[in-house]
Amino acid sequence: MFSRRPEQTVVGAGGRYGFAYLPADNVYLDSACQTLRPQPVIDALNEYYLTYNACGERVAYEWGRKVDERVGQTRAAVLKALGLPARRYTTSFTLNTTYALNLLLQQLPAGRYRRVVTTHTEHNSVFLSTMTFARREGIERLLLDRDGSGALVYRDRDLAGALVVVSAMNNVDGAPTVGLAQLVADVRRAGGTTVIDAAQAVPHGLSTVRGLTPDALCFSAHKVYGASLGVVAASHELLGSLELSFVGGGQVAHVTASDFDLLPELHTRLEAGLQPWGEIIALGAALRWLDGYQDGTGERCEAREERLSQALVDGLTPLPGCTVLSPRGSSLVSVRPDRVDGHRLAAFLSRAGIMVRSGYFCAHHWLQELETHPPLVRFSLGAHNTDEDVERTLDVMDRLMKGL
Repeated sequence: MFSRRPEQTVVGAGGRYGFAYLPADNVYLDSACQTLRPQPVIDALNEYYLTYNACGERVAYEWGRKVDERVGQTRAAVLKALGLPARRYTTSFTLNTTYALNLLLQQLPAGRYRRVVTTHTEHNSVFLSTMTFARREGIERLLLDRDGSGALVYRDRDLAGALVVVSAMNNVDGAPTVGLAQLVADVRRAGGTTVIDAAQAVPHGLSTVRGLTPDALCFSAHKVYGASLGVVAASHELLGSLELSFVGGGQVAHVTASDFDLLPELHTRLEAGLQPWGEIIALGAALRWLDGYQDGTGERCEAREERLSQALVDGLTPLPGCTVLSPRGSSLVSVRPDRVDGHRLAAFLSRAGIMVRSGYFCAHHWLQELETHPPLVRFSLGAHNTDEDVERTLDVMDRLMKGL
């Protein structure tokens, strides 16, 4: 039987709860792309591969029954974390958020919607999937602006019979979408459908989406301390309405020479073929680890990120040739370097052991076309980061920016 090494489950260098394996001389600041995985998640994945590495939802032997039990627990844990009722919603798993959005949009009933509505500031996962959906349906695609508070600017008639796909938290500066609950209610009242991209909100602002009841909400497990995986929490009504074109084993109860009958379990509508059972189980471990984060550290994860990001913004703001684009307290801190190319600055930071993202962060339309920014640099915090990480980053940035 696999057993984890106890020294790797305690607090490591600099107070890294769950990340004792991390070397002290590396500073990882790219959690908006994917978070690092705490030891309990690594243990859960290894335990699956080493002790009960079987298929789920297909077999009657002991290993398979254990897989089914653990996968079912993860499905329930996702709904619990999001505050969604199991009587109306179910959890499905896909490759990632981008895949989930495309899988949903490309199988929605043809001819149902008058227009698709999104915003100028979306990640490409939303921006491109709504573009192809509008082209396929031959309908209008409406791009909304945001007001100074971060709320979307729309009229009631914009939502009539519309498919609305928006993010709950911005991928560039971490700003939340204000008024999401009202938007969901307005869309439902107008006879439309709402799909929420919560890829950044679930790990860095769960309180902004917990209890929200859109028709579907998508996020990525690898951005919330789990293994690589996409997650969809969708209403039974939406899943039951899909016109499936992506079909395979694991979805069908009976097959004839020219037809098939679908399984009654609605989560299977998005789960053609063999699923990544180990990764699903690891997500369950990630959610349990997050539930215990405050007990293990004495600080809520969101509060820790906010505190560290405030220190990061306060230290970056006065640096010469460095314009901070994110609000104080956001876990995603994007800056525009004015004296050096953003990719070069990221390379300089890498040589000092500091890992950041550079470029346009999959928001090309907004940053490159509308704002005409040069490549930016993004520092994105996670549960593993410490005060020492921020201090070291600011020291290196101070020397770099003053030396350019």
